[in-house]
Amino acid sequence: MSDDGGIHYENPFATPAEAKTAGRSLRGRLTNPVTIWTARGPDGDVGLTMSSVLVADGEPPQILGLMSRTTNLFEVLAETKRFVLHVLERKDWKLADIFAGLRPNPGGPFEGLSPEASDYGPILPSPVTAFCTVTAIESVGYNELIRAAIDRLDAGALTDPLIHFRGHYQALTPK
Repeated sequence: MSDDGGIHYENPFATPAEAKTAGRSLRGRLTNPVTIWTARGPDGDVGLTMSSVLVADGEPPQILGLMSRTTNLFEVLAETKRFVLHVLERKDWKLADIFAGLRPNPGGPFEGLSPEASDYGPILPSPVTAFCTVTAIESVGYNELIRAAIDRLDAGALTDPLIHFRGHYQALTPK
């Protein structure tokens, strides 16, 4: 039995190490924050779990995120140029799975959440929420780099953030 109580020592569906690219292998060895980006498009609300996210300080401060051009959220961001970034806590791992498309949620990812409406998109309960305007989109590798100005930040107490490391959600344990 594995350390996490499962049957397998490794994920039987995981890409074998010899088949992984150098970029994918390196990315798996870096910790990433787990966030959800939401926006409102002409056909309704969309959202996506994002962990390829950086913050660049400056005037204005900016969010940089890598996203597949095949996602519904990418199409909406390219059109509306606005979104809400939500920083997740460890207790939100199921929500992260739902917005990543890894866990079914009948009625869609927003079902049962009652998000608050804003000009940037739906607002989910989160201790840290950033309201962002897209300033540039460029192709980088197989992804699109979304560059966005942080127009407003609602930063509450974040004591137990959800992070992604080696293909799994992890807890950040303070010293």
